[in-house]
Amino acid sequence: MCHKLNMVKVWKLGLISYDTAFKIQSSIARKHLDSMRKGITTNYDTLLLVEHKPVYTVGIRDDTSNDEILRLRSLGAEFRKTNRGGLITFHGPGQLVAYPIINLKHFRPSVKWYVHSLEETVIQMCEVLGIKASRSPHTGVWVEDNKIAAIGIHASRYVTTHGICLNCNNDLSWFDHINPCGIEDKGVTSLTKETGNVCSTDQMTPIFLHKFEKVFDCKSVELETDAQREILSSVYSKLLL
Repeated sequence: MCHKLNMVKVWKLGLISYDTAFKIQSSIARKHLDSMRKGITTNYDTLLLVEHKPVYTVGIRDDTSNDEILRLRSLGAEFRKTNRGGLITFHGPGQLVAYPIINLKHFRPSVKWYVHSLEETVIQMCEVLGIKASRSPHTGVWVEDNKIAAIGIHASRYVTTHGICLNCNNDLSWFDHINPCGIEDKGVTSLTKETGNVCSTDQMTPIFLHKFEKVFDCKSVELETDAQREILSSVYSKLLL
């Protein structure tokens, strides 16, 4: 449970590349870890909300062949290997991707609780929209046998990176070219498909944030412009090297 003084800074980055988002995550995670090492109590808990240009990503247990990587890239998407858990998935426009870079010791020092809470956030959000979503033996959030949200996380000294992606109004045909998350005989779906109404990421973001605050028992505020500039400056200086 986070106490009333513990806030999560929210940064809505819009449509950005996977690489840039990962560098921003890493920069914020490094602030967390540096402050912990120095015994400083500054709160760097941050929630990034983004959409990605088309990209297939794989987790640490990946064994995708070079031929398969070339095939996926030929479709017009990037391919990235990551340090998150989970197997292959797709990110693209119309999908809401949430990256909480938080210190779980401010909430509950349990990765299992954290994953459960990310799932719960989306389950409660779906309920608002009249969709009956649930967990399954597989990670993520499901509507019957179709996955509506995928989760892949990394935690270092209880500081989290990566997160959850929710299919809002994205093109689901990108998933036809892979076995999403390594699970056979299961499909994918989206909020738009389930409701019959266009559910844009802009429309869905406030609902997601409201449920995130409720499930994580915290208050969110927008990340200050100066802090955004500082992080972007360090990220882009590294990109130019």
